[in-house]
Amino acid sequence: MQLDTYQILLADDDEIDRLFFKDAINELKIECNLITVNDGVQLMNYLKQKDITLPHLLFLDINMPRKNGMKALEEIRADERLKDLSIAIYSTSSSKKDVEEALLKGANIYINKPNDFEHLKKILFKAIKLNWQYHTSGLNKENFILSI
Repeated sequence: MQLDTYQILLADDDEIDRLFFKDAINELKIECNLITVNDGVQLMNYLKQKDITLPHLLFLDINMPRKNGMKALEEIRADERLKDLSIAIYSTSSSKKDVEEALLKGANIYINKPNDFEHLKKILFKAIKLNWQYHTSGLNKENFILSI
């Protein structure tokens, strides 16, 4: 599988968190295309478009208006075209219940949103690097589960 530009999609209703995320990605100097949406409804509308390039990695907030991240995760895993997306839950919640529920519903990674910018850059780099390895090595993505 040849990858040109790494595709990242962020679904998060908090504008400050989206800007923080975008700045961190820009500082990593990774050649990527970052798309952001504000909630689960916008996320699903975006992903269901037939003419888009699906993201290599989706960062999904849990607590969003209109449709939360858990519901969106369920819909993605139930959709034949979307079910193999790599999904990182990206949340302020560190609740064991949320982590377990997200992983049971098919999330590949659970990331607690850090408040520190340098820590965010390290976490994003690690998640992207691990996901890139799965895309380029042909490994089974069903085994790509990690909690950062």
